[in-house]
Amino acid sequence: MAIFKNPAAFSTVFYYVYATLFSLFIASPDANFNDMSSLPAAPYDGGQWILLHKNIGVSAMHMQLLKNNKVVLFDRTDMGPSNATYPDGAVQCRGYSVKNRTVTDCTPHSLLYDVASDTFRALVVNSDTWCSSGAVDPNGNLVQTGGYGTGIQTIRTFSPCDDDTCQWDEMETKLLAHRWYATNQILPDGRVIVVGGRRAFSYEFYPKADDMSSRLYYMRFLWETADPYEENNLYPFLHLLPDGNLFVFANNRSVLFNYTSNAVVKEFPAMRGGVKRSYPATGSSVLLPLKMDAVLDGSGRPEVEVLICGGSYGGAYNKSNLNRVKVYVGASASCGRIRLSDPDPEWAMEEMPRPRVMGDMLLLPNGDVIILNGAANGTAGWEDAINPVLHPVMYKTYEPDPRRRFVTLNPTTIPRMYHSSCLLLPDGRILVGGSNPHEMYNFRRAFPTELSLEAYLPPYLSSTAAPLRPTIISIEARENIVSYGQEFSVNFGLSVYRPDVAISVALVAPSFTTHSLAMNQRVVVLEVASLKRLSVFDYKITARGPPSSTVAPPGYYMVFIVHAGIPGQALWVKVQ
Repeated sequence: MAIFKNPAAFSTVFYYVYATLFSLFIASPDANFNDMSSLPAAPYDGGQWILLHKNIGVSAMHMQLLKNNKVVLFDRTDMGPSNATYPDGAVQCRGYSVKNRTVTDCTPHSLLYDVASDTFRALVVNSDTWCSSGAVDPNGNLVQTGGYGTGIQTIRTFSPCDDDTCQWDEMETKLLAHRWYATNQILPDGRVIVVGGRRAFSYEFYPKADDMSSRLYYMRFLWETADPYEENNLYPFLHLLPDGNLFVFANNRSVLFNYTSNAVVKEFPAMRGGVKRSYPATGSSVLLPLKMDAVLDGSGRPEVEVLICGGSYGGAYNKSNLNRVKVYVGASASCGRIRLSDPDPEWAMEEMPRPRVMGDMLLLPNGDVIILNGAANGTAGWEDAINPVLHPVMYKTYEPDPRRRFVTLNPTTIPRMYHSSCLLLPDGRILVGGSNPHEMYNFRRAFPTELSLEAYLPPYLSSTAAPLRPTIISIEARENIVSYGQEFSVNFGLSVYRPDVAISVALVAPSFTTHSLAMNQRVVVLEVASLKRLSVFDYKITARGPPSSTVAPPGYYMVFIVHAGIPGQALWVKVQ
């Protein structure tokens, strides 16, 4: 019964069974659907941290959730032996040079984590994946690109399987440019665009299937945003917008970019305040949920907003690297929120409760944003940050008063700074791992290489929220396929229904997370056609699929039912 490793999941089942049995005595299918007497309010607390594993053997620098509820995680292959081991008879060794000495490494640097069983399997990855990028293609395969050294032009794929046969596949086809600190984005036609990298002011496509995909495209904006000796334009923030263009943010500037014509459509105002946001200054960015019930008049497209938080001030990276005595500049607490669908977009500035650099921003199924990990001083890089920030922060997206949007949550006890990562799981938990703030596997520094894996349970997973939590029973869609613009239904159970709050259906794309950048994460809140009560605690909600592939690129999504701000466990659907 692996589901009960999550206390909130146990509470959901307990409340649902209890309420169903209780209903046999006090209720009938004709009970008052709008009776709100004695209903509990939606709870809010600081969340809960659970240590899943003290030592998984690999520092989780990169993470990707797959459609079968398994997570691929990995670090780099040229930083010395990990603490993980291969099973007997499966040992793979590689040799490389580190500081003028030859290292033979016979340990794995990639693992496959099974969420349900809470177990791991070692994977073989040969080329160096240090600071690489990724996306999931429409068939659910991880497309993983670039890295360092032997991996700087490598394309790798990982196809999910439910046995022990799947492994990394390194392709003979290579990237056209060196891609170290690049960003990937899945496109409406199912291709992946790979943008930027160190001294790579260009983009290209995967797969290399035609003339367009087999060429390299210069992108002047990336060159313009590179600070001398410091860069601050690596791992650029990419978001596919509903009009089919890309929002590209690097340093403190952003543009609307047409990747087909290789042209800047619009340049947005620079974010003010002197704060740099992309690597190594390293803030984080999200495309806020696309709500299909809030489409713009005449366009058929939803309102579009981007939120960017944290980062460092110009010169911070150099001060922690070039000075004889390191100087750790205080990070920024500022956030910028911009409505790109306005005729003349402007940044609205907000303040987090505390400064943060290298924070990870994740979209939650209820539309809120959680910010975890990071430090209060310094930048990304080896030994370049101090004062870890242990408290997550919740950003309440739909709160109209900016002064009340940020809520500080319960802290972890484990610092997660450079090379930490996190992602959203289908049960609503946040998987958190990594932190490797120095070269090699070193456990004698002030902030040692971190090999633990945690789960953070947001406030919506508290036991008091269980009566309000929906439980999906089935999806009425052939082979769980959701077609563009077509209706589908979800049957779910609910112990306590609050008709004063909407029930929503949210599609959530799984992210490839590394270096404070959750690539391809996306929440699409679908238009609801109807909600029917089938029995005392059983309901059917009918929603309309996304209107186009520019709103939701083809591929696998988690579908969540959200009631009173509380999501139930998701099931997977394929959008096509």
